[in-house]
Amino acid sequence: MEKDIFELRSSVRKFSDEPVPDSDIEKMLQAAVLAPSGKNMQNWHFVIVKNKAKIEELADIIAKKNKDLRDAVDDGELKENFKRYLKYGTFFKDAPVLVLFFHAPYPVTGRNIMEAAASPKEEIEALLKADPGIQNIAAAAENFMLKAAELGYGTCWMTSQNYAALEIKASLEADFDKNIFDLALITPLGVPASEVSSPTRKALAEVTSWIK
Repeated sequence: MEKDIFELRSSVRKFSDEPVPDSDIEKMLQAAVLAPSGKNMQNWHFVIVKNKAKIEELADIIAKKNKDLRDAVDDGELKENFKRYLKYGTFFKDAPVLVLFFHAPYPVTGRNIMEAAASPKEEIEALLKADPGIQNIAAAAENFMLKAAELGYGTCWMTSQNYAALEIKASLEADFDKNIFDLALITPLGVPASEVSSPTRKALAEVTSWIK
């Protein structure tokens, strides 16, 4: 049975050396910008890195920040656990393309009036937890990855490297306002090196509540 586009998408961590044409990346970007966004703000920016030296530099930046953080603490178990996760934040260096997803601030509806009304802190915090600005870029990233899967490419949603988000952003020579945009996630992009599969999903009954 042929898989639909949602079943085609899977987290890919090993890639072939086959290049990804710009025309295919543009198709993914066109899919990304068709995503819904609150108030149609489209508060996103995408940075495409195809330069291999730059991709390796970004991996080095993350590795350095990882070491700097470990060097700043005395807890041996904490240091070791943090070091163990480094490989999950830098494996993108073997991909032919790296895509960085940035988002700009979003004016959350209700925040101003809740603050003016002196609403309880926990109510305001509950409002902000949903963060529509992050929802917007997440929708765009999902569209991007689904289109990539449809075209035969692999991606992987990555946020574990975001402890180095400021250093990553500062190292980019791309033409966008770094004072406004913040890094949300990255994904490697390329042809999977081998057949991929997705982990088992939770049963619908476990993640669904019906009110009829």
